[in-house]
Amino acid sequence: MSVEDVIKDIMTKLGDHESRISALEGMPAKKTQGGGKKLSIKEFMLTKKPVDDVQKTLVIGYYLEHFESMDRFNARDLADGFRSAKEPLPTNINDKVNLNIGKGYMMEAKEKKDKFKAWVLTNSGEKFVEEGLPEGE
Repeated sequence: MSVEDVIKDIMTKLGDHESRISALEGMPAKKTQGGGKKLSIKEFMLTKKPVDDVQKTLVIGYYLEHFESMDRFNARDLADGFRSAKEPLPTNINDKVNLNIGKGYMMEAKEKKDKFKAWVLTNSGEKFVEEGLPEGE
């Protein structure tokens, strides 16, 4: 066996071990489509079919937490999400967040992000996105 083959074998085993450790630790992996390509925010929005800006804000927050692995997000992150999804920006994103807070779907994060107020989804908010919004056909 050549040195290159040994290194290749070690790297393969190392990758396998990292996958197993991540699974055991419950670390969320980046979600992908069937071909292994990362699901875009636009594609995710199309599968969830939010009906208004309040639901769109919630779906974008879900995407940021679950697909971008953000532990919290701020208004700038949400605005970037709207732009990436090619959705018109709501006139007041903070208002849409506050409406989600009122429904129990979001809450203020313990720490600010980039010196701005930040939020996270609640369990209810995650469940609503996963189960409450209409699924794609």
